[in-house]
Amino acid sequence: MVVHLIDGTYELFRHFYGLRRFTHVKGYASRGVDRPYGAVVGVLQTVLQIIEQEKGSAYLGVATDHVIESFRNRLWPDYKTGAGIEPALLAQFHPLEEALAAMGVAVWPMIELEADDALASAAHLASKDKKVAKVAIWTPDKDLAQCVRGTRVVTVCRARTLRREAARSPSRLSRSREAGASVLGKSEIDGRRKTIRDAAGIREKFGVSPQLIPDLLALVGDAADGYPGIPGIGGRTAATLLNRYGAIEKFPSNVLGKQRDLALLFKNLATLRTDAPLFKKVETLRWRGPTPAFAAWAKRMEAPLLLERCQKAADQLRLRNS
Repeated sequence: MVVHLIDGTYELFRHFYGLRRFTHVKGYASRGVDRPYGAVVGVLQTVLQIIEQEKGSAYLGVATDHVIESFRNRLWPDYKTGAGIEPALLAQFHPLEEALAAMGVAVWPMIELEADDALASAAHLASKDKKVAKVAIWTPDKDLAQCVRGTRVVTVCRARTLRREAARSPSRLSRSREAGASVLGKSEIDGRRKTIRDAAGIREKFGVSPQLIPDLLALVGDAADGYPGIPGIGGRTAATLLNRYGAIEKFPSNVLGKQRDLALLFKNLATLRTDAPLFKKVETLRWRGPTPAFAAWAKRMEAPLLLERCQKAADQLRLRNS
């Protein structure tokens, strides 16, 4: 089986701003009034698409940030917060969680930890099950690259997210897509529209193995998360140091000097937690169809076609398993 783990917070942002590209959507001016559940519907459609592409049972879970702040804000005062998030977007965070649950999808709303921690924990738990052939983490977030293991635990990034990367390095993107098709197979994930990175793909992109991604981020920083890294150390220098010495803890004392403690703090920020008790058995992630509450949600969201697709997917699932 393939277990699909989805970054719900990222998907919500993606669909919210994706709708802004249109001048008019079902009576709402996208550049003026946002659809109250527009981004939620988009995320549900994405999740349903993953369910529909499975030939057998679909195993999946969605991680969300119930609140943006986490324990990391206590470690570093400039760590990212919810400040600046548009109210129309923020108002869809909790409805997304409720709608996913109504659709019958396992959802993990995180409060003290982040959605990324939930994805890392879920990947860790799923990979311990011998019946799981692959774990696919659907996110472009470089933090999650640390979770990749061989060809069994991989990251999946949609083509639209990769346009800028393609402009920088078209040949590398092409190689990643070819590798992705062989890692999971086109019947499971379409490698023509998505880039799938295994451990070799992570090393090719970042210059280090997945296990050293937290060290790399500690040295170069992560502007999205709010920590700057070590002054004077860029991506190439960081990769060279890590490949020469290993983890930051193994660096000779003269390499980072007085910046060593700061680097270790940033590494702690970048290291995802894998001990969140999200589930005991992978079987709990199997999608069994929408709950009775989903019809009311579809009506509230003005998404009758989504309800039809969901019911059709559930009917096909029952036929396959009968």
